[in-house]
Amino acid sequence: MSLERIAEFLRKLLMIFAAAALLGVTLLATLNVTLRIFRVPVSGTYEIVSFLGAIVTAGALGYTQKHRNHIVVDILSEKYPPGLKRMIDRLSYAIMFLFFCVVSWQTMRYGRRLVLAGEVSETLKIPFQPFVYAVAIGFGVFALTILLDLVGMCRTEAGKQ
Repeated sequence: MSLERIAEFLRKLLMIFAAAALLGVTLLATLNVTLRIFRVPVSGTYEIVSFLGAIVTAGALGYTQKHRNHIVVDILSEKYPPGLKRMIDRLSYAIMFLFFCVVSWQTMRYGRRLVLAGEVSETLKIPFQPFVYAVAIGFGVFALTILLDLVGMCRTEAGKQ
């Protein structure tokens, strides 16, 4: 099985979790607003929405990168000569890959510190670390996607020469 196929599987899996978390946020927010009318709000809504929001964001990163569903501001770079633009794109991807590897690694380390400290949420006493680890995995898959995009750019460039 190729690295691209593994990455595609991970991106889809994380996107499924992100979609389920988004559905959960929507249902919980709707339920909480509805129950507030009767003065019976859902306890810990803010905590749960925050945790699920982290899952939504981190889970969608790799998929969004692969499918180019993000915002690109290229006001200056669109005017560059094609060779310079390709070089800047490759450099940008390399820097992004390194940056998000460090972000993933440091987020994992933070999760470990939370485990050791026994940190839990204030209202519902939910442990933070599973959500922190999920965010770290999301950043890791994002970094892998960036790396594979970079490799693809270099292969395309090598094929043109």
